[in-house]
Amino acid sequence: MDAAEAIHQKFVAKVGEGKLPRRLVDVQPDAVGLARETMVELFYSQCVSRQMDRLSRKLQARGEGFYTIGSSGHENNAAVAEAFRADDMAFLHYRSNAFQIHRSKKLAGQTPCWDMLLSFAASAEDPISGGRHKVIGSKALAIPPQTSTIASHLPKAVGAAFSIGIARTLKLEDTPLARDSVVLCSFGDASANHSTAQGAFNAAAWAAYQGTPMPLVFLCEDNGIGISTRTPRGWIEATFRDRPALEYVRCSGLDMADAYRGAAEAAHYARTRRRPVFLHMDCVRLYGHAGSDVQSTYLTKALIEEDEERDPLVYSAALLAEQGVVSGKDMLEIYGEAEATLARIAEQAIARPKLTTSKEVMASIVPPKRAPAIANTPSSEDRKALFARDLSMMDKPQHMARLLSWTIADLMLAHRNIIVAGEDVGRKGGVYNVTAKLHERFGPARVIDTLLDEQTILGLGIGAAHNGLLALTEIQFLAYVHNAEDQIRGEAATLSFFSNGQYTNPMVIRIAGLGYQKGFGGHFHNDNSLAVFRDIPGIVLACPSNGADAVQMLRECVRLALEEQRVVVFVEPIALYMTRDLHEEGDALWTSIYAAPGEAKPIRIGEIAVHGDGTDLAIVSYANGYYLSRQAERILREQHGIASRVIDLRWLAPLNEDALIEATKGCGRILVVDECRRTGSQSEALMALFAERAPDIPCRRIAAEDSFIPLGRAATITLPSRDSIVAAALELVRG
Repeated sequence: MDAAEAIHQKFVAKVGEGKLPRRLVDVQPDAVGLARETMVELFYSQCVSRQMDRLSRKLQARGEGFYTIGSSGHENNAAVAEAFRADDMAFLHYRSNAFQIHRSKKLAGQTPCWDMLLSFAASAEDPISGGRHKVIGSKALAIPPQTSTIASHLPKAVGAAFSIGIARTLKLEDTPLARDSVVLCSFGDASANHSTAQGAFNAAAWAAYQGTPMPLVFLCEDNGIGISTRTPRGWIEATFRDRPALEYVRCSGLDMADAYRGAAEAAHYARTRRRPVFLHMDCVRLYGHAGSDVQSTYLTKALIEEDEERDPLVYSAALLAEQGVVSGKDMLEIYGEAEATLARIAEQAIARPKLTTSKEVMASIVPPKRAPAIANTPSSEDRKALFARDLSMMDKPQHMARLLSWTIADLMLAHRNIIVAGEDVGRKGGVYNVTAKLHERFGPARVIDTLLDEQTILGLGIGAAHNGLLALTEIQFLAYVHNAEDQIRGEAATLSFFSNGQYTNPMVIRIAGLGYQKGFGGHFHNDNSLAVFRDIPGIVLACPSNGADAVQMLRECVRLALEEQRVVVFVEPIALYMTRDLHEEGDALWTSIYAAPGEAKPIRIGEIAVHGDGTDLAIVSYANGYYLSRQAERILREQHGIASRVIDLRWLAPLNEDALIEATKGCGRILVVDECRRTGSQSEALMALFAERAPDIPCRRIAAEDSFIPLGRAATITLPSRDSIVAAALELVRG
């Protein structure tokens, strides 16, 4: 017999015959503030969740339902929902159907059954994802959708909780999360072992240990198994009971009253003490992991039957009977009514429209624009006060690092909701002094030294965006982003897609990167691959080559985040931070005078730069490659009589293909210079573009070798150089 049907029949028989088990805990509902009417409502939410699981399996068998993970055995998520406010943001585990069903009762006009069945049927009218995935989520109920299976949502829950205190300190009004809000995030016992989850637990406790407000409840739904691997008995409690600065609360997810007690205790502690809580809730997994998973392939019959006897819905019925709240007959009527109602609604839901075109599928990759917040317009006195110690330098040409520092300061002055976060960005001013003086000027609430964990840094940015803050997060070196790349791909970039544009997490991720450093390098500080960003739908990838462009491009990145809700990666070439000269020592051609806001023409997304108007050759590059190409262009012109133009891409994603084709029009040859590795680099896409749209123009590329970068004098051997660019150009033009 199908497992769902077997458990269904056991429930009906036990309730119908009155053969209900004794409760596992002696917690009286009235002692924990659980009213009789509330218990009935909770039981109804649990029945709906259980029947929804049964129905989803039937829909899948008919080909009308799709991949889903059941919530059976986790029905006391409804009791957790009862213990929290409807505006407490909840980042939920995939077995939390009962939570959303019950929370909907706290807000008028909600139709959770209809909404969730539209999601089950992948209908384009699904109000949360628009038919893109079966997710638990609701904008009205403050439940951002999650598709994570490995707790990658925990870092952003930490960021959201952290942002509440920051917003309060900055006296920001009308933030999405109230000043006394609590953030809830739930996950399974197996996911608690993941490095992402461990980093989140550590970050929350690390902050709380120092007195930083962290109103966060980690809900571990411990069913004792992760897919097919059993969690060692007692492991979760042993691991989390005595962690510093992390309160531990345990409750039984098999008992309605005790689950409510534990959740209420955790919520109260987090709300009043503003400190994190680990709520350990024992559960049971019924049916199997997901979809076609068959437990009998890895669990004995005895273990399966033992779990089936721990059905929380049966224990809820026992509680109601014990308290004399509802008779067995009435309980079965509630259970049957839920089944009939869902079956009726499902037939309507599966008939609703589906996504049918790629345009419809992709419509929410790029978030919808919103009216920009009115920026503060600083007075000249404000700016003079801000830059008092720099005024003597601001009318003189400066290198990129200093120009970026002033740009960030001006942006923070104009937008009170901007924060800067990363390792060593505070008093030290960053490894390369780009955030110098910001801590002194804006204080520790806006310039935040984080712990050494890239997942936490990015999670802070994602979570802060949920509360109306814009984080300029800094990753010290490009190679370090690989420690946390799923925070960009699996969390930041997918949120708009899976919420149909209702939820966004605008942020600007500043990353120092690329090669050509002198004196400080090796592969971990000289990483020359941007491939990790190039295949993520929806993100913006910007890479300036000089200080003047960096100023205007960073301002555009912030505009994109504030007005267009975009996730932006801003890669700053380390080797060009302090570069002043282009051709000869002392020429200062790679420096610029700082353009205060409004004093220079903006550089909008997709705008490329063209130096020269020669037609013999077009050299296409970016960052260090553009800098070296400018050097090569003079040699080609003065020593070889070749008239060329050098094109700076600036924006690597999305690539403005039309502008690039227009910029190379009329040129006899095209040379692509790419400082990233030959395999997976921008040059591959550029070569394909020119082959498709300019097939009559000979084109070749010079790129870095497929090698890691060594240290010392050999650091640039595998990279393009001025001379190798000249040689490639001569070969291309003259054969």
